[in-house]
This record gives sequence, structure tokens and C-alpha cells, in this order.
Amino acid sequence: MKIDKKCMQLYAVTDRAWTGSQTLVEQVETALKGGITFLQLREKNLGYDHFLQEAIELKMLTAFYDVPFVINDNVEIAQACDADGVHVGQEDMPVEKVREMIGPNKILGVSAQNVEQAIAAEKAGADYLGIGSVFPTGTKKDAKPMTFETVQEICKSVSIPIVAIGGINKTNILELTGSGVDGVAVVSAIFAQSDILAATKELQELSAKMLGSEG
Repeated sequence: MKIDKKCMQLYAVTDRAWTGSQTLVEQVETALKGGITFLQLREKNLGYDHFLQEAIELKMLTAFYDVPFVINDNVEIAQACDADGVHVGQEDMPVEKVREMIGPNKILGVSAQNVEQAIAAEKAGADYLGIGSVFPTGTKKDAKPMTFETVQEICKSVSIPIVAIGGINKTNILELTGSGVDGVAVVSAIFAQSDILAATKELQELSAKMLGSEG
């Protein structure tokens, strides 16, 4: 399964820190109704059984909405729930190894912070890149924001779709206009909001505006 860059427009990454009275699955369904175009399930502390059950539920949900679904870092869970693919960081398993494990038809996303990493990831079999952090972010406090010029350089260096991530919200998303990215990945800008549906719809419109404004 290869990926259309249109799927990058509004890429949501889960975080159960803000579930509150709702379940993560309920929050995700609201975000799907609001217009997210891609979903990454990121779980750092769940046990295998709970993680797998959640992944299976989200796989069914995203399939219903026809939105690609990948698991962050965990190839075993991705294979067990038949997710559409996996996303890995630079500190995780080598990209070539992940591609070998998931086969040629699943989506493989890779995080990159510079041109060298981006080119290497594409050569190793990545289908898309997540680049950042493009702004300061509370999700990864040690991440140093990359410059607009670096974002442009990375986008020009590869032919696969690119989603920007890190500190993106409704107040700064338009600053990425003209950078060459194919969309934005957000966490708290959706899942930490009291009205997830309204927040998602607004981000969808802003992302479309950011992409539509590019020459």
C-alpha cells in the first residue's frame, strides 16, 4: 500500500494524556468526523493485550472512514492488528529491517531531522517522512526546532510525501506556507482540545489554505 500525498494534509498522532472522560477511540472517531486524513497510534506505556485491542478497534474505525492507520514504533502490534503500516524514528529499528519485516505493500513512515536522514530513509524504503520539530513542542521537550530553510531543503531532497510535525497549532500552521510540505501532523492541537470536532475542522481548513497557497 503506497501513499498519496493528500493523506498527509491533516495527520493526527494520538496521546492518551488528554482522554479525560472520553476513551481514546471516542476521541479518534470525533477527529475522523472532523476531517483528519491519517492516523498514527502512539502508545508508550500500554501492555501488549490492551495495546492490541485498542489497535484493532482503531483499525476498524479508520477503515470505515478510509483513512490510513499506522502504529508508532511497534512492528509486532502493527502486524497483529493488520495496520496499514508503521512509523519509526531515527532511534528505532533500522528502516531497511522494518521494511523487510512488514513487506513491500505496507506503509512505512520515518522521522527525519535533516537532509541526510531524509535521503537515507527514502533509499531504505520509506513511503513518507515526518520532519521536525518545526516549532517548539511540549511533546518532545529536547527537540530543537528546525529552520524554515531546513524544511525546504528536506522537501526538495526527496520525492516521497512529507508531513511537518512538532508544535503545530492553529496559530502557527500558516507559517509553513511555501515550505514544500504536504501536510501537518498534530497531537495536542486536536486531542487536548475541549471541542475536538471544531478544532479538527479548523485545522483541516487551515492546512488546506497552507497547501493551497503554495506556488
